[in-house]
Amino acid sequence: MEMLNDEKSYLKKAGFVLLIILSLYFAMKTISGIKNYSLLGESGQPATISFSGHGEVTAVPDIANVYFTISKDDATIKNAQASVAVIEKKALDILKAKGVDEKDIKTTDASFYPKYEYRQAVCPPIPMGAGTAGVTVSPASPYYCPSGKQVLIGYTASESITVKIRKTDDAGVIMQELGTTGVSNLSGPNFAIDKEDALKAQARKLAIDDAKAKAGVLAKDLGVSLIKITSFSEGGNYPMMYANADVMSGVAAPKAAPAALPKGENTITSDVTITYEIR
Repeated sequence: MEMLNDEKSYLKKAGFVLLIILSLYFAMKTISGIKNYSLLGESGQPATISFSGHGEVTAVPDIANVYFTISKDDATIKNAQASVAVIEKKALDILKAKGVDEKDIKTTDASFYPKYEYRQAVCPPIPMGAGTAGVTVSPASPYYCPSGKQVLIGYTASESITVKIRKTDDAGVIMQELGTTGVSNLSGPNFAIDKEDALKAQARKLAIDDAKAKAGVLAKDLGVSLIKITSFSEGGNYPMMYANADVMSGVAAPKAAPAALPKGENTITSDVTITYEIR
């Protein structure tokens, strides 16, 4: 009987200890869940936070792009193209004389198309006495038929050319002389940087450093740890030009272009977003 009582007492103590252990386990799980939920906003999903960064570098443009079109009308395609070729030769001679390399002269479009004109047909005069409602019409009074037709009157030949000028100080003079050859739609110069990749990389590095610096400060303020980068995106990398207003708007009247045009400077920008997992 005494042995039975000792066994019951032992089982009660063991059950009580087990109950305490289970209570502590579930309490810790609850606390951990509350902590995770407060950080993550939703149980089971990693907490993330995003930071943006901006970087930019500036450089003086080292090329000037000029654009122009040669367009001529004639009765035949052959004659229209021949007229374009005459003006093209004058333009190329000027560019060659100014030291522009052939590889920097590019034809971006060459085309020809027919030109039509709508003509209303003229009908013969109405004979005397054939008028309506008792109106007599003179034989010398012509009248127009109700419909006309499209008539082929010739052809237009057109060629568009882009020129890259590496001696940027010559851009104004070159545009002046091109304007005397008979070209049309002469525009530019568009000052740019020939090789922008290195500048883009610099701008991106500055943007990343900016985002990381913000992440370090905010993580410290929030009392969280940055675990790893979960995503990265980049925008920008667009060259922005800062120059004289006349340059930015192009050259409307080539003959009035100054001999030297201010180049200003171009700014290459990069904007990045970095997302971190936090804990």
